[in-house]
Amino acid sequence: MDEETFERVRAVVASIPPGRVLSYGDVAELAGLRSPRLVGRIMSEDTADLPWHRVLRSNGTAAEHLRHRQLELLRAEGVLAQDGRVSMRRYRWST
Repeated sequence: MDEETFERVRAVVASIPPGRVLSYGDVAELAGLRSPRLVGRIMSEDTADLPWHRVLRSNGTAAEHLRHRQLELLRAEGVLAQDGRVSMRRYRWST
């Protein structure tokens, strides 16, 4: 994968404001990629300095291994989950 692709994904994730979320698919679309899985792969390798917690599955859930920490970080920004699910309708960032 080329550096430009990494940087496009990083730029989209960095631009998500506090209190808002995007899905992996949203990030892919904004970065000009065809696959949300590619976004997940990039984020698993390189997001320590990004607001990674603002990217969720399309149904508003977090990956199981990240769930507690991710929902905790989102809660601190005013994004509330019900039964482990964030309302994408309410909190999705529209660019």
